Amino acid sequence: MTTSDEPEQPALLGLDDVPAARTGRRRARTKAPAGPADVDPVARVVLDLAPAHLDREFDYLVPAPLADDARPGVRVRARFGAQEVGGFLVARAATSDHDGRLVALRRVVSPDPVLAPEVLELARRVAERYAGTLSDVLRLAVPPRHARVEAEVRDLLAAEGVGSDAGDTTLSAPPAPSAPTGDGWTAVWAPYRGGEAFCRRVLAGQSPRAVWTPLPGLERHGDRPAQTPHWTAAVAQAVRAALSGGRRALVVVPDARDVERVCAALAVAGVADVVRLQATDGPAPRYRAFLHARHGLASVVVGTRAAMFAPVPQLGLVVLWGDGEETLGEPHAPYPHARDVLAVRSELQGAAFLLGSPGRTVQAQAMLAAGWAQEIATPRDVLRARAPRVRALTSVELAREGAGAAARLPSAAWRTAREALAEGPVLVQVPRTGYLPVVACARCRTAARCGHCHGPLGMRGATAAPQCTWCGRLAGAWRCAECGHDRVRAVRVGSERTAEELGRAFPGVPVRVSASSAPGGILDRLEATPAIVVATPGAEPVPDDGYAAALLLDAAVATAGTGLATATEAAHRWLAAAGLVRPAPRGQVLLVGDAAPAPTSALVRFDAPGLAERELDERRELDLPPAVRVAAVTGDQAAVDALVGRVELADGAAVLGPVDLPDDGARLEAAVRVVVRVPLARGVDLARQLRASLAVRAARREGGAVRVQLDPAEML
Repeated sequence: MTTSDEPEQPALLGLDDVPAARTGRRRARTKAPAGPADVDPVARVVLDLAPAHLDREFDYLVPAPLADDARPGVRVRARFGAQEVGGFLVARAATSDHDGRLVALRRVVSPDPVLAPEVLELARRVAERYAGTLSDVLRLAVPPRHARVEAEVRDLLAAEGVGSDAGDTTLSAPPAPSAPTGDGWTAVWAPYRGGEAFCRRVLAGQSPRAVWTPLPGLERHGDRPAQTPHWTAAVAQAVRAALSGGRRALVVVPDARDVERVCAALAVAGVADVVRLQATDGPAPRYRAFLHARHGLASVVVGTRAAMFAPVPQLGLVVLWGDGEETLGEPHAPYPHARDVLAVRSELQGAAFLLGSPGRTVQAQAMLAAGWAQEIATPRDVLRARAPRVRALTSVELAREGAGAAARLPSAAWRTAREALAEGPVLVQVPRTGYLPVVACARCRTAARCGHCHGPLGMRGATAAPQCTWCGRLAGAWRCAECGHDRVRAVRVGSERTAEELGRAFPGVPVRVSASSAPGGILDRLEATPAIVVATPGAEPVPDDGYAAALLLDAAVATAGTGLATATEAAHRWLAAAGLVRPAPRGQVLLVGDAAPAPTSALVRFDAPGLAERELDERRELDLPPAVRVAAVTGDQAAVDALVGRVELADGAAVLGPVDLPDDGARLEAAVRVVVRVPLARGVDLARQLRASLAVRAARREGGAVRVQLDPAEML
């Protein structure tokens, strides 16, 4: 008897039957695969794939068991290569252009068609405009699925006798709003040239487009003691006109506080069928609001940037408030701005377009100059009656005060605040949050930098050690690299240090801070009692009866930036704060500091349109956006050169750069930027050529990192 040299290893219980993949034997099928659907067996699917060269529709076979659920707009799972990926079924067809055998869909994730046809077309337009991929835009447009919320909405639809495929023209018209308090939209829009005509056209089912500069001041609703900004009441009445005409409305605002204010104004206007859509609410509330909008369970959607793609059927009006706020620009690829998305959407869906802001961006002025939209404004006499008195306390204005003119709070501003405190609250706006956000060497004035990442140093309190604002490291043993001195001085003063100084200047007066870094966060409302409120731009609470005075400090800092939009952004922040002050002679606004002349004049005269028009004329002369279309290509030198080299329009004077970007402490390698500038008429061609170059880069698997951004914020 012969034996093997190797001992036999016993098998574990239950592992006697080795899978066919390991033994080489083919596993017997338990059942035959299902055949294709009888009608339209081909599904066209957009897969969630990152590479740019895969940005297209793929054909799959629809198995017969999935034929009823596999409708356009549903989420599906499909096999792509060796992996299973998600995507959206966008169409069904009888035949395919593919010559080979079609792979069958794996499953339908949910029979709910969450991707509306109009949103799909909008996503395609946005991807084309910003040189992005459709999957990137759909990732922004459709929130992640939440199964429990989906079942909840499905039960709600079943209870109301509505199928889950509702969301198209089969829906009934939205319910008419109840009778509003007061005189309705006529009273609110009567002071504006073209305001009543805009509402009448919306009521009649037409699609007017307007850029609107609202009046300053607050509105009182009925017997309520609290007041709300005038612009919220005007928006609510415009929305009411759309609903009365049998169509729905979408309102996009910069932050959650504005969402609450608009919803409150809509309730006063008799509009109760409202849903809030905000990404900050969390996955479940956001998806619930999304499904309510998709299935017509709400007549009005009010939200932040995430709502610009909200699937609102029978859309009759889109409203955007405060387009100059940075929160309305999407920070993820392909970086669309809510202003452009809603403008494209109004054209695709035949909806009216209303863009309002206390200031005016150059992009909004370009819409007027091109004739794409009409202006809604007020006569000068009406504006003067509603606006507070504005004074610019420049060094020339304060020259007779001697050394006190150089103080951060001159004696003239101190006297104004003291007198106004007898009448009500006083607003003090400062550009920066924190205590001392920027410090420098006390001897040679060299900017203090972190020894680890070279980021700027700041201080969080009077006795705190300097700390890096980039990496967060403490710099207790800091010494100046130029002179060796170990003491620092303030370069920029934040809201908390300002509140500390005002507390000493006005003993016995309550001082409150409204800022993102403040212990109490951003305040929403304020009682009509004497108090000093220190707030950063955009964080000003709304007082019940308006501010008696507003001090806009550090005006020179607000206009000291190098960006193209520095002047219009400063005017926007100042005008927004001035709009919360009581009309003259009860209220006044003081601008403290030597700011740039153009935005200072715009504030004093309440003339944001004039400033925007002047800025647009200058940019046309210099071939700067929005008079031209600009693309910024950023990344490693070799990757940028390869990408731009395949763009036919990137030749000669159209290319600016490359230039080295300053190290921000986060990059491991040096980065460069190339700017491609073309006339507006070639803007679409530029975006298409960049998309094609990105597809070639992905197909060839070229190395290095690169980012393409059309109309970057720093160049607008």
